[in-house]
Formats: sequence, C-alpha cells, structure tokens
Amino acid sequence: MHDVRQTTAAIGGLMLNALVWGVSWWPFRHLNALGLNPLWATAVTYAVSTLLVILARPSAVVALVRNRPLWGILLASGATNAAFNWGVTEGDVVRVVLLFYLMPVWATLLARWLLHERLTRLVGLRLALALAGAMVVLWPADGGLPLPQHPADWLGVVGGMFFALNNVLLRKYGHTPAEARGLAMFAGGVIVAGGVAALLTMHGAIAPLPAAQPLWMLGVVLLALAFLAANLGLQYGAERLPSALTAVVMTVEIVFASGSAVLLGAEHLSTQAVFGGSLILLAILLAAWPGVAKRPGPVAPTLGEMPK
Repeated sequence: MHDVRQTTAAIGGLMLNALVWGVSWWPFRHLNALGLNPLWATAVTYAVSTLLVILARPSAVVALVRNRPLWGILLASGATNAAFNWGVTEGDVVRVVLLFYLMPVWATLLARWLLHERLTRLVGLRLALALAGAMVVLWPADGGLPLPQHPADWLGVVGGMFFALNNVLLRKYGHTPAEARGLAMFAGGVIVAGGVAALLTMHGAIAPLPAAQPLWMLGVVLLALAFLAANLGLQYGAERLPSALTAVVMTVEIVFASGSAVLLGAEHLSTQAVFGGSLILLAILLAAWPGVAKRPGPVAPTLGEMPK
C-alpha cells in the first residue's frame, strides 16, 4: 500500500511539472502584454528562483564555481529557457512545443558525440519518426520545403537542441553536486536570457525592462514559485520512478500545452499538427520504452532533472 501511494505521489509530482510548463505560455503572454518581453520575464523570474535556491543552499554557489564543467549546463539551460519561453509567447504554441520536442534527434546525435553511445536500428527508427513528424508539422499549405516558417519555429528547434545538450551534459557530469547542477540551471535563465535581452534592447529590437509595477512583479513572483514547485515535484517523481516511466509521463506536457492553447482560444489544433505530433510522440516513447536499449537513452533519465 505504501509503494502504491509513493508511486501515485511520484507520478503526481511529474504531472505537476508537466502542467506548469505546459501552460507557462499563458502567463508569459500576459506579462508580455504588460510590457515585459518574454526574455526579460525569463531573466527576472529565474532571478527570483535563483535567489531562493541560494538562500536554501548557500553551498551551491561554491560548488558551482568549483565545478567548471557545469558552466556548460548553465549556458545550455539558459539558452533552452530563453528560446522556449520566447517562442511560445510570440508564435504558435502547438508548433513550437512539438518542434521543441524533437529532442530524440539532437539527443541521439549529441550522445553519440559526447557519450560515445552506439547507433542502432531502433535509434535510427526513432530519428526517422521524429524527423518525419517535424516535416509534417512544418509542411506549408501552399507547397514548398518543410522548413520553419516563423522565427518562433526556429526558437522551438533551437530550444530543443539546447535542451538535448543540457540533458546529455547532466548525464556526463552526474557525479557533481546536485545543488550545483540545480543552481546552474536556474542561474542560466538569468544570465543567458538577461544577456540576450540586454543586447537586443541596446539595438532597439525589443522594449527595455519596464519600470517596477506591482502587477507584473506579482506575476513574476507567482511564476517563479510555480516553477520551483514544479521542479520539486519533478525531482520527487524522477527519484522514485524508473527513468522510462518518467520520460513517458513527461510527454504529457505536449498534451497540456496544446490542449490549453486550444481551450483558451489561442490556437487551432489542425489535423496536420496532430499527425506530425503523434509521430514525434511515438519517437519519444520508443526512446523510453523498456527493453528498447540496453541503457536508458539520453532523453529518458534527464527529462526529470531540469527546471527547463
């Protein structure tokens, strides 16, 4: 009975994380409407989260400074958050999320390069399914090449690439202190998103950080608390469930994202997106399915380690 309750609670923690990230486009769009660009919103939100992490684990700062390989995780995580949050705010939520979850492609290639994992026929099948799904999602209605049509599409692709890199680096440096890895991922959102926002503001490409106002400041604090709660739920679930099951549950984020976008009237779910998304989901599930590989793929064990 205790095991059943623990398993249920662990799945609930993962579902909480998927829900928070699946609907995160909505508060980011509202903050954008208040004059807070998604890059600035990401930087400020993660600044609050980073501060809370440092207050809870002061030793994480020293551990992060001493473990230089984690700086790569900091940059990869920061780029992931900047690209994803900017993409779902400015573009089609469903397309951006589906393109972001092309991770089986990038994770497999990066794992071959950085972790020396061998390529198998089943790995090739996952790559083919994911790429076929992307082509279906991106195929223009009036013909032409199935390439990203909007800057937000590119942000989804780039965000997924950095997410895969982050996952592979987490596995490569899994021996480092957990609090240092967590701080690196939160601090990355501040440094990368804030740095890009400052650069674009200097060139007049985006609006500067607006003056402090209670409404957007409250939104940022609530969003930061939601991210922290999601991350705690994610860590609780990932530590108590098999990595394959963790990866499968985490794919529910796609359902939450697309479903919330349709229900709130922000997007229209086309047959093309459903079919292409199904192929991408199948590629992810194959990567997590028990017995598909002798060791967990680069996506499965690390979806539950990242604040995103």
